[in-house]
Amino acid sequence: MEEVEENPVEEMVEVSEPEMPVIPLFGKWDLTEVNIVDTTLEKYINLDAFQVPHTGGRHSKKKFGKRGLTVIERFINNLMRSEKYTGKKAQAYTVLKNSFEIIHTKKKENPAQILVQALENSAPRAAVVSLRYGGIRVYSGVDVSPTRRVDIAIRNLCIGALESSKKQRSIVKALARELMLASEINPDSYAISKKEETERQAEAAHN
Repeated sequence: MEEVEENPVEEMVEVSEPEMPVIPLFGKWDLTEVNIVDTTLEKYINLDAFQVPHTGGRHSKKKFGKRGLTVIERFINNLMRSEKYTGKKAQAYTVLKNSFEIIHTKKKENPAQILVQALENSAPRAAVVSLRYGGIRVYSGVDVSPTRRVDIAIRNLCIGALESSKKQRSIVKALARELMLASEINPDSYAISKKEETERQAEAAHN
């Protein structure tokens, strides 16, 4: 009898995914050049490229969904916290874009790098919590989680810029100034001063 040859198994051909072009931030700044020094925050500062910084809240129902948002979009969203900018995302987008232009003119660096440095420097490592034992309330210092550290840093940087803009300074210049001061760990920065105050209170409560 003739032996029937088995059909050889077709080898799986690996199909390489096409490389997507890197989209520069605001058409100018390369996010792949940005370095995150604080390794504890590396997973929580999302620097993925984007076309339009608007995800429509699709990450809101996921646990720790904020990690899916780029830090640029999170920053723009936080700028919409005053009556003047509430709901005006396009306006907040323009404010950050123009602030980056000022930063680049003065610092001669990638403004996204200055933003990341500002976040790292203004993210508090400790905070104070209130504990209740029976009828007694006790304050204690605790470590802050990385995701909350980034949240607080973004919030304080935006609040500092908005507060500074009330002192006869445009919001664009105020934001650029706040980011540059925070990147230099300058105590004149609102975010840096709040971080130092929070950590000082946590240390006192811990002792």
